[in-house]
This record gives sequence, structure tokens and C-alpha cells, in this order.
Amino acid sequence: MAKLLFRLGRTAYRRWPLFLIAWLVALAGVGTFSVTQSQPMSDQFTIPGIESVEAAETLPEIMDGQSSPMDEANVQIVVQAPEGEQLAAPQHMQAVDELIADLRGVDTVPQGEQAIAGPVQADAGLEQQALQQARQQAEAQGQPFDREAALQQVEPQLAASSPLSEDGRTGLVDFALDVEKVTDVEPETQQQILDVVEEHADSSDLAMEVRGSGMQVMEIGGATAELIGIVMALIILALTFGSLVSAGMPVVTAGIGVAMGSMGITAMTVFTDISSTTPILATMIGLAVGIDYALFILARYRSELEHTDDRSRALGIAVGTAGSAVVFAGLTVIIALAALSVVGIPFLTTMGLAAAATVAIAVLVALTLLPAVVGMLKGRTFGLKFRKYSPKREDSGLVLNNGVRWSRFIGKKPLVWTLLVVVALGALAIPFKDLRLGMPSDSTAPGDSSRRQAAEMIGDAFGPGKLDPLMLVVDAREISDDPQAQQAAYQEAQRWAAEQDGVRHIVPAPGNDKGTMVMLQPEFGPDDPRTAQLLESLRAGEAGFENRTGVDLGITGTVAIMEDISQQLNDALVPYLATVVGLAFVLLVLVFRSLLVPLTATLGFLLSVLATLGVTVALFQEGWFGIFEGGPIISFMPIILVGVVFGLAMDYQVFLVTRIREAHVHGASYKDAIVDGFRNSARVVTAAALIMTSVFAGFMLMDDVIIKSMGFALAVAVVFDAFVIRMLLIPSLMYLMKEKAWAMPTWFDRIIPNVDVEGESLERPGTARDHAESGREPANV
Repeated sequence: MAKLLFRLGRTAYRRWPLFLIAWLVALAGVGTFSVTQSQPMSDQFTIPGIESVEAAETLPEIMDGQSSPMDEANVQIVVQAPEGEQLAAPQHMQAVDELIADLRGVDTVPQGEQAIAGPVQADAGLEQQALQQARQQAEAQGQPFDREAALQQVEPQLAASSPLSEDGRTGLVDFALDVEKVTDVEPETQQQILDVVEEHADSSDLAMEVRGSGMQVMEIGGATAELIGIVMALIILALTFGSLVSAGMPVVTAGIGVAMGSMGITAMTVFTDISSTTPILATMIGLAVGIDYALFILARYRSELEHTDDRSRALGIAVGTAGSAVVFAGLTVIIALAALSVVGIPFLTTMGLAAAATVAIAVLVALTLLPAVVGMLKGRTFGLKFRKYSPKREDSGLVLNNGVRWSRFIGKKPLVWTLLVVVALGALAIPFKDLRLGMPSDSTAPGDSSRRQAAEMIGDAFGPGKLDPLMLVVDAREISDDPQAQQAAYQEAQRWAAEQDGVRHIVPAPGNDKGTMVMLQPEFGPDDPRTAQLLESLRAGEAGFENRTGVDLGITGTVAIMEDISQQLNDALVPYLATVVGLAFVLLVLVFRSLLVPLTATLGFLLSVLATLGVTVALFQEGWFGIFEGGPIISFMPIILVGVVFGLAMDYQVFLVTRIREAHVHGASYKDAIVDGFRNSARVVTAAALIMTSVFAGFMLMDDVIIKSMGFALAVAVVFDAFVIRMLLIPSLMYLMKEKAWAMPTWFDRIIPNVDVEGESLERPGTARDHAESGREPANV
């Protein structure tokens, strides 16, 4: 491979106009096709095989075409009178009426007089409707109607369904926006609703807050984080190279790769449905690895210029050696991202495959476009210098830098450092045992947001279970057509649900010959573990109830769907991890021609990820030190964390250890090889890790605690893996393993292909001279 990439790099340098034209043509072609032919991205969030989703899809079929609550863009405005007052006071009722009148002026808000009602009027209407039904039922049975007895009978149902709190102080104004699905709600509509509510809250004595599925905003914050990352990357690259030109090249080439990847994703909408969330991960990872790969090749190019004045040859060797490492580092990232398809969730699958394709483009950019740009600039590649590159040298003439000093310091007591890292990271991983996964909700929104404050007001006034009730779908299409048998089954379902521990109220809906729905208000909030236990208890009793009655039961609702998604992601974590680690282990065996080095690399990664999850659970779930409010960890965070960080960790492993192995195969002893690897790669790996940490840490500036936790976890994982594992644990273990680190069974060595990542086949007299005093012959591996 080294020879092939050597020729590719040298050709791209010498014939740079052809390569630049080819990339411009490719960009123009993909861009034109994307702009002219692309279709809108899909906002549909479907997860096949999840019980709660199937139950939600059944609901419209049995409720005479009533849309599923999961598809409705509900808006709920919480209005609250001052302490000691009630919403039934004339001035407060007038304020609510004025609020509703102005809300009807917002686009997609229902316009009919009956579509939106104040809580006092709605409560009275519910009571009147319930009494009317009781009267009709009494008349049908030939019995006198007793209003007081009827009120006492319907009181539990009214208490559960009333939009007015028991003390009359807090009320709910509910309506659904006129859109086909939640994702069709425009941000402008959400802002107009917020503005109307804020205006009326300021002009009245009422407190008003807004929540609901129609008001949820997916705050990615990617542009801010990427801008921070780019600025930090430029600063770090400038300090690394001491040149403004060379600092800008990795950012520019990486940006071109991301642009190509993004346009390619948009173009793919012509052939298949692409989720609107798909480009997020591709952009973030594409920019990250694109900068890393260009940085690594460019740093190697500068190093090779010390051995030759032939720039084309120096770049060819850089691409042949560092480029080989880039290829295999890119493959590990591609494996980690493409393996997201193992999870079985469509949007994660497309997101992973799109990001993997963007990484592949980043590899091609580093191998072809970067050498062409260097060929165009030639001697100006390291131009606009603000610091002269004049490193200190040892007596032998080799560079003496901090990487050399650090590796020699570790080599004095490698066993101590190994034990210290394992114990420290192991201790940090302990809170991971209490990991509780969940999905974002109004209860986890930023503390100062209207959604969060509305959720807290509802929880205080109505009970936390009012926020997201469970829905029991009773499908009677398979039982007798006898209405009495159907009604008996419905009533038994209501009794069965009401008897479950943790159910505060039930609200049955009218049934028909197909089925009915029962709303279950839990005693606890949606993020409370006891609500999940209630769901589990209901699921455990489903089969027995169905056998007794012949109906089909399904449990849905926001809480049920989020719990099912969390469980599916949790169940997929181990198979995903096994797939990624297994395939990457095989790849690393090919790269390093060793069993112990890939084994220590993967075990070190697992240690860093567990420590990261432990710290994240401690701070974000358990609320240690009061830095963040306690709450569940977002369900897909561990999967994303494993995929992204594993790819980056193996990048750093390949970048660092290939230089160690390169020195080893060219004759250096195991000690000299470790020192030489750090001499040439420690600075580059440090720069790359700092860039990644800056990108991910930028997400911590967002208000959403979910985004904060993901940014924190990714940033901490890079710090742990790059600086603790790759820069401390791995060299310590290699010192302890000595020459055995490169041991390989003879029979196995013969059957695996020699990919020559180290460029052993290239003629490089400078490298042989560097290691001439090591006392070893070049390894024949």
C-alpha cells in the first residue's frame, strides 16, 4: 500500500492542476445535481417493531379515524391565578378570553369558537356533558335521574380530565395546530405563540407558560459548535506549524470534503428517504477527521523535508506512510459509524452511513486534494511564518521535544503509570452502574424555558402524571360483535388498569364496535423510574388479560414510546460494541501485525468510555456538586459516544503506534521505537485531540441540558482516550511488553497480508540512518 500511495501523492503534487480540476468538476457536478434534483428530507421518525408505536398506529383504526395523539402538534398553555385567587374571577376569565382571541390570529392555530376554550368554561362543559350522559343512561334503563349521585359517580373521571386544578387556581388551554404531523410546525409559529403568551402574561395578573409537542424545538447548536471548533482548530494548527498558510490548509480541505459529503447526502434524497437529522453527525465528524487527516500528512511532509530537498518525493513519502495510517484510521471510523445499522433504528442507520461516506470522502481529500494544494503552493506551503521551526536536537542529531521527554519519563516506571491509569479510570467508571436512560421531554428542558416552567406548574397543580399520561388501546375487532360483550371487556379493562399500583386516575373514551382507549394518569412524572415500573407491570399483565377477554391490548403514549426506544437502544449497545470492536480489532491486526497491540488498544478504549459514562452519570444524572440538575441520560448518547469516540480513539492509536512500529521495523529497539514514535507523533496527536475537544466542548454552551451532556461526554471521552489512554497507558504497556508487543505466531504471520503501513518498502536512507545506532537490524515483518 505504501508504494501505491507514494506514487499517488507524488503524482498529485506534480500534476496538481489536473487533480484540482477533477475536484472542482466533482464538486460542481454533485452540487448541480443536488440543487436541481434533490427532494425534501423526511422528518418522519419511525421505529419498526416497537410495541408502543404499533399501538399508536392502531388507535386511528379503532377510534373511527381519530388521529393518533402521537401525530398531533399539541399546544398546552398553563395559566395560573395569583396566590389565593381563582381563574373563575371575572377579570381572570376576561384575560384568558383575550389570550385565546389573539392566539386565533396565529397561523395554523384553530379558528373555530369551540376549538379553543378557557379552562373554566371547558371544566363546566365536561361536567355538563358527563351529567347529560348519566341522564341518558338512567332514562335508557327506566330509572330516575339523581344529579347528586351522578356527580359523585363521575367525579373521579372529571378530576382526571378536567383542565382546571382542584383549587381552581391553575388551568390548561389545550389545542392542536392544524398540521399533518409535529415536524411540520414552523419555528415562526412557535415564536408567535410564545410572543402572544408573553404579551398577555405581562399585561395581566396571570402567570402563563407554554408546553406541548407542537412547541418542542430540536436545538442542535451545530453551527455554533462548529464555528468554535474551526476557530480553535486554526489557533492550534497555527501554533503547531508556526505558519498561517499551513494552519489554514487542513481547515480548507476538510471544509471541501464536508461540502462534498453534505451535497452528496442531499443528492441521495432522489433515490431514498433521508431524515433531516442525517447531515448533523456527518458534518461534525467529517470536519473533525478531515482536519486530523490533513494535519497528520502535512506534519509528516514537514518532517520528511529534513531528509530530502525533493519536495515531490517528500510528499510522496508522507502520503505513503502517514497516508497509509490515514486509510486505516479512516476505515476504523467508517466501521464504527456504519455499524450503527446494527441498532435497527432507521434514522440512526442513515445517519451512520451518511457520516461514514463523509469520512471516506475526507480520506480521499487528504490523499489527493491536499497533495495537489501543496503542489500548487510548493515552497509557500509553510508560508506566512510567525515562528521559525528550529527544534532542539540531541547529540545524534534527532529532534528533542516534549514528546521525547514525556516518553522517557513514562519509561522509568511504566508499571506504576499502568496501575494508576487503570485504578483512576476504573474509579471514575463506578457511577456507570446506576445509568438511567431516557428521552428529552418538557421536564428536561432548560430550567428557564417556558416548557420547563409549564411542566413544573402542571406537576404542582395536577400531579406529575398529568404531563404525559399512558394510553391503553383496547382493540375489540377480534371478539364477538355483541355490544354488551364489547362493553363488558372495556369496563374490565378500565377496572384492571385502575387496580395497577401507580395509577392515579383513568379517563375512558367512548367505545365502538372496534375498540376504545383508556387514558392512565400515573402518580409519578414521566422521568420517574416508578413510571417505568408501572409500564412494565402493565406489560406483564397484558397476556393474561387478553386471554381472559379476547381483546388485544396495546400501551402507548409519549412515556411508553420513549421507554421502548430507550430499551431498544440499550439492548443494541452490546451487539453494536461487539461488532465495532471485533471488526476494528481485525483491521488493527493487519495494520500492526501484532495481537497484543490491538488488544491493548481496544481494552484501553473500553476503559476510557466506561470512565466517561461514569463521570457523565455522576454529574448529569445524579447531579453531583450541583453543577447540573439531575435527570436521565439521553437514550442514544451511549451509542453515539461509542461510535464517535471509538473511531477517533483508533485514529490516535494508528497515528501514534504506526510511528512506533515504523521505527521498530527500521531497526530501533523497543525503547527507542517508543521514543521515536512520540518524537514524531505526540505533537500531532495532541493538536488533533485538542481540536476535537474544542469542537465537542462547544456544545456545552447550549442551553439544552441534553446537548450539554452530549458535548460534555464527547469532550471528556476524547481527553481520557487521547491523553490518558494513548499518551500514557499505551506507551506504559508497550514498555512492559517490550519486544513481545510485536510478537505474532509464525503461521498467522504468513497468512495475513502485508499492507506495509510503515513504508518499509520505500527507499528512505534518512530513516535507516536515524536508527543505525540502536543495535538492531531492521525487522523482517
